[in-house]
Amino acid sequence: MMTHRVPVRFEGDGSGVEELSWGQRELWEAMRRQFTWMPMGYALPVPPGTTLDDMVAQLRFMMGRYQSMRTRVRRDPDGNDHQVVAASGEIDLEVVDTGPGEDPAAVAESVRQRFCDAEHDFARDWPVRMAVVRHGGAVTHQVVIICHLVTDGFGAMVIIREIEDRDLVHGRTPAPPVTAMEPMAQARWEASPAGRRELAAVLRRWEGLLRTIPARRFPGPADPREPRHWQVRLDSPATLLAVRAIRARTTVDSSSILLALFAISLARVTGADPLVTRVIAHNRFRRGLAETVSPVTHTGLCVIPVGDTTFDEAVAVVHRRAMVAYRYAYYDPRELDALVARVAAERGEEIDLSCFFNDRRLATRDLTEAPPPHPAEITAALGRSRLRWSQQDKPVERLFATINDEPDTLDYELFADTHHVSPADMEACIRGMEALAVAAAFDPAVRVFQGVAA
Repeated sequence: MMTHRVPVRFEGDGSGVEELSWGQRELWEAMRRQFTWMPMGYALPVPPGTTLDDMVAQLRFMMGRYQSMRTRVRRDPDGNDHQVVAASGEIDLEVVDTGPGEDPAAVAESVRQRFCDAEHDFARDWPVRMAVVRHGGAVTHQVVIICHLVTDGFGAMVIIREIEDRDLVHGRTPAPPVTAMEPMAQARWEASPAGRRELAAVLRRWEGLLRTIPARRFPGPADPREPRHWQVRLDSPATLLAVRAIRARTTVDSSSILLALFAISLARVTGADPLVTRVIAHNRFRRGLAETVSPVTHTGLCVIPVGDTTFDEAVAVVHRRAMVAYRYAYYDPRELDALVARVAAERGEEIDLSCFFNDRRLATRDLTEAPPPHPAEITAALGRSRLRWSQQDKPVERLFATINDEPDTLDYELFADTHHVSPADMEACIRGMEALAVAAAFDPAVRVFQGVAA
């Protein structure tokens, strides 16, 4: 295996220095808490006939078109952080030539892992790392890693779609002007009178909830382990089929159904009622943000009364509560943190907001819209469920539930701090989601606390 680098010059519209946008700051603070630069990306095969010139043109297009890709972070002596967008620059495209006996897919994966593991200097490095793998002189794979600070899953989909629509080498299909609000413009709007009014409304909503919700999320003490932070992941084709059936009956979107499964299952494990969780909102329903590449995700505070009701009734409540939570999920994280601290001081107790739910499906979200299955299909699929455990030393939130993008299954995971949520409770919650989904698939009268064995 031999490696060399091709320098790629680029230039684009827009440059300057601004405050971090609210979306950037949300991720910036999470990165500092979790000691990671949150690399995201892939190592994938490319279509036959792809050339090195194609890859150079693609990287130049990304860097020039999107201000996010030209963004670095500057820390001033007073401790304030700013986004710095360059008008032009140079970035290296790494070219990896495999030997005769090497597997190019394995080499591409090793490059992806190396890119993710390498340190990142926010003030010096570009937020993009890209490589191509060649085998026998032909380009076979592409590796792209991007810092989460400058994009998210929905933003990455915008980039992929625009690249697929262009002839980047010959320029026969030039890209239309960027109309989405980019990060510097976002920061300016957020500091404007309109942005301040939006923030004030959001903080009023959060304050009302913060004064009334129970302060604790988890009963504790749990079952502390070392390493402290554990992950459990359930690959469940049966849950996917069950959600299709529930969706067909209730007409509620699949994300709300999955949130209801999580809330009910966690409430059964912890005894919490109402169940309080922070739901991740992509915020692309807001004006000017639908096609933005930059990260604009925040969390909404969702308060879900569980009670002994039917599952279908609970799903309807969860859907309404989630829609309101998404509406009030766009804010300055610094001011929200100050609000939480002030209300906690007035209540005389810590307000635990460390329970999260994130439906991060993009490519597979619509798969739940397929026709509902036969009951026998769900029963048969239960035998294909697969549970996996892992541990890590890096800190995470006390409990973070994620729905992953995987075809032909429902893939969900829980990350947890075992000093607050025991491994046994993690497994009970994630298996409880599957059991409740299967029980409720064809029975609208299944009750939240009676339809599934504890």
